[in-house]
Amino acid sequence: MRFTKQAFAVAATALLASTALSISSFAAPAAPAAAPAPAAAPEKPVDPNTVVATVNGEKITVADAQDALANLPPQMRQLPPNMIFPMLINQLADQKAIQIVARKEGLDKTADVKKMMEAASVNALQNAWLSKQVTPQLTDAAIQQYYQENYAGKPPEQEVHARHILVKTEAEANDVIKKLKAGADFAKLAAEVSTDTGSAKQNGGDLGWFKKDDMIPAFSTAAFGMKKGEVSSAPVKSQYGFHVIQVLDTRTDPIPSLDSVKDKIRQALIQKYVREAVGKATSTVKIVRFDPTTGKQLPDAPAAGAPTAPAKK
Repeated sequence: MRFTKQAFAVAATALLASTALSISSFAAPAAPAAAPAPAAAPEKPVDPNTVVATVNGEKITVADAQDALANLPPQMRQLPPNMIFPMLINQLADQKAIQIVARKEGLDKTADVKKMMEAASVNALQNAWLSKQVTPQLTDAAIQQYYQENYAGKPPEQEVHARHILVKTEAEANDVIKKLKAGADFAKLAAEVSTDTGSAKQNGGDLGWFKKDDMIPAFSTAAFGMKKGEVSSAPVKSQYGFHVIQVLDTRTDPIPSLDSVKDKIRQALIQKYVREAVGKATSTVKIVRFDPTTGKQLPDAPAAGAPTAPAKK
């Protein structure tokens, strides 16, 4: 069985998902027995401090492996521990060997490496503090509340499936409308004259399904005011030129289930809580900024998200 480096690292998480793995889990698979063996007493859980290898006397423990791989995705945790464990130990031993040799060669004393190591240390500290602030708030109740406020509590949105032909002048747009009324094929005409080559060349001007806020106001207002099969009777002007729109279909976008948007909600909440945590941190310190060209102190900038005073008339 061939593993990529990434798959190899991810696979190792199956061993590390819990400390309650028996020692027998790590043994090589036994040959088929002639008769079933009697049931054995359950093994004790593996101690996280158990030494699984040494490199020049430096220990590698189950806890080391857990710390190193705790944040990896669990896609390959289904693999048997007796397959994963030897690969995991080899990887950790290889890493330890590289670290030992690098220190012997004095790489940890070079300016570039010291700078990278300091940056890694700072990032670890930042991430640890942010995790401490954010993780307790990422509860099922918070996810449910966000879902109720932003999905279940909102009316279903209308969607339109449309295509368009975009030209530079109103006269060109009127000529397109005239040709369509005379029976011209919309997709072929789009490929011939539309300046929106992204939609015209491959899709005959087809823009797919979209919600009202997905498009610029002038376009959305026109498209959402039309019926299925209708072609705009007059050119629709926008900052890009003049559009001739055909609505292919309309529908009501159903409210998604909680399970289908749970990951999206988690990401939205993480971003929200991180912004709040950053604001909390910056509110407790004094930040002074300087002009890089003159070295002079700059006026205090408003806090992120803080309202600015309206301009005087």
